[in-house]
Amino acid sequence: MNQVHDHSYKLLFSEPEIVIDLLQGFVHEPWVAELDFTTLEIVSGSYISDDLRSREDDVIWRVKCRQSWIYVYLLIEFQSTIDRYMAVRLMTYMGLLYQDLIKTKQLTADKRLPPIFPVVLYNGEQRWNAATELKELIVKLPGGLERYVPSLKYLILDEGAYDLNELTPLKNLVAAIFRLENHTSQEDIIEVIANLIEWLATPEQTRLRRSFSVWINRVLQEPGDSGQSVTNINDLVEIKTMLAQRIPTWIQEGELRGEARGKAIGEAQGEIKGEAKTLLKLLNLKFGAVPDWVEQKINAADKDQLDLWVERVLAVDSLDNLFG
Repeated sequence: MNQVHDHSYKLLFSEPEIVIDLLQGFVHEPWVAELDFTTLEIVSGSYISDDLRSREDDVIWRVKCRQSWIYVYLLIEFQSTIDRYMAVRLMTYMGLLYQDLIKTKQLTADKRLPPIFPVVLYNGEQRWNAATELKELIVKLPGGLERYVPSLKYLILDEGAYDLNELTPLKNLVAAIFRLENHTSQEDIIEVIANLIEWLATPEQTRLRRSFSVWINRVLQEPGDSGQSVTNINDLVEIKTMLAQRIPTWIQEGELRGEARGKAIGEAQGEIKGEAKTLLKLLNLKFGAVPDWVEQKINAADKDQLDLWVERVLAVDSLDNLFG
């Protein structure tokens, strides 16, 4: 995924409404109900070390849980391959964050550290199969050594693993993001954008509407997508109108591409059938009527194999030598 898309994705998850919908809609754990979302705030870069600040794709939020702070660490990963050692990377980032909290005295009243909730948002094509617990990556040895193995678990949100039919009825901004990332048609895109226009209609949501517009532009500009013409349209209503106007053209382009593919496939199949027919004629002339297994073998062959047999047919002295 390109760097511009990375930045627009980070822009979305720098909006408090997105983080609230992420936690309430996709983290099904009792402690989420204890959070006071009126205290939700993004952690300023001044509280982050140079090592963490260089992690441009990360977003760190904090929110009060009862009278304590709980740090929500969102690791936004944009990669097509799975990181087997993600748990190790998270351990490093969390250690750096804890060092900063100690240095800046961001501790509880009894000098203890606040909890950190690590989340990995993954939007690759292959389903996530890396270990979500650090101990799964460490060799187990007998004799009590296992007591010293560090404990770390993170939540993986694999966007492509969600059923679009289950996401569609949800009035949830993160569900809308997942639906747009995994849309199967231009009509799906328009439906999601229509939802966003309805949900984000108030004046105070202007910035969030703009953030979604910027990100949607990037989604539609992904390689292989036909949405290049939405570039620099930063209004959801205008994007929806443009897409609705473009759908007939997209359908026509898709039909033309389908016809071209069908024609090419048909021509290739016709060429293979013609070459198979020629090979059978040559074999009949040289060896007489051929057995059924020869015809079956020829009819099941691809073009490269047929080419090879045609080249060899004059040099061999038996069917077994030709097909052996």
